[in-house]
Amino acid sequence: MAGSREIRNKIKSVKNTQKITRAMEMVAASKMRKAQDRMKKARPYGEKIRNVAAHMSRASAEYHHPFLIERDTVKRIGIIVVTSDKGLCGGLNTNVLRRALNEIKSWEAEGEQIEACCIGNKGLGFMTRINANVISQVISLGDAPDMEKLIGAVKIVLDGYTEDRFDRVYIFYNRFINTMKQEPVMEQLLPLTDERILGDDESKKDQLAAAWDYIYEPEAKPVIDDIMVRYVEAIIYQAVAENMASEQSARMVAMKAASDNAGDVIDELTLVYNKSRQAAITKELSEIVGGAAAV
Repeated sequence: MAGSREIRNKIKSVKNTQKITRAMEMVAASKMRKAQDRMKKARPYGEKIRNVAAHMSRASAEYHHPFLIERDTVKRIGIIVVTSDKGLCGGLNTNVLRRALNEIKSWEAEGEQIEACCIGNKGLGFMTRINANVISQVISLGDAPDMEKLIGAVKIVLDGYTEDRFDRVYIFYNRFINTMKQEPVMEQLLPLTDERILGDDESKKDQLAAAWDYIYEPEAKPVIDDIMVRYVEAIIYQAVAENMASEQSARMVAMKAASDNAGDVIDELTLVYNKSRQAAITKELSEIVGGAAAV
C-alpha cells in the first residue's frame, strides 16, 4: 500500500485537476449559450436566401447557374471538413472525421479523386496524417465564425466547381441537436439539389410548381451569380456556427464528466488514505503494547 504522504499528494493533484475542469465547464457553458444564440440568429437569413435560391432554381430564366447543373459523371470530389481548433470536447471531432474517412475510402475505391478544404485545426491535422490533398485551410477562427476568414478558403472550392475541377462538393460538420447530442453529418453542397434548396416543406414545393420568374436588373447572369454564391456561403457559415455550438456543448459535457470522475477518484483515494493511516496507527499501538509486555 502506498504511503500516506504519497496518497495525500495524489489527492491534492486530483483536486487541482478538478478545479481546472470545473472552470472549463463553466467557461464552455457560457460560450455554448452565446454560440447557440449566434446559430439561431443566422437561421432567418439562411431561410430567406434559401427561398430566393429555390425560386431561382425553378425559374424560367434563360441563364442557369453552374451550381444548379448536375454533372453526368463524377470523377473528382471536393470536400469541406469542419472541425474545432481545440480538443477536450469528447468524441466530437473523432465522429465527424471518422465519417469523412469512411466516405473518402468509398470514393477512392470507385476511382474518384478527393481534394479537401479544412476548417479547423483538428481536421487539418487529420487530413495531413492520412496524406489527403488539402487545397485550402482555415484555422484559429476563435469563438465566433467570421465570413471574412472563411471566404478565401471557400472560394477556392467554389471556383474549382465552376471551372469543372470538381464534379461534386460535400461538407462534413457536426449538427447541433441539443446540449447532450451532436450529430456528424455529410451534405452535398454542389450541385445544389431540390432537397437542399427546398427542404422538407411540402407547401413550398407546391408554391414553386407554377412557372414564374424575377425581374432582373441589369440582367439575370450577374444577379443570379451573386445570389447563388451568397447562398452557398450562407450554408457554410451556418455549418460552422452549428459546429461551434456543438463544440462548446460537447466540451461542457466532457468537462462535467471529468469533474465528476475526479470527485470519485478523490473519494476512493481518501478511503485508501484513511485505511493506510489507520493501519499505521494500529501498527504503532501494537508495537507499544508489545514493548510494554516485553518489559
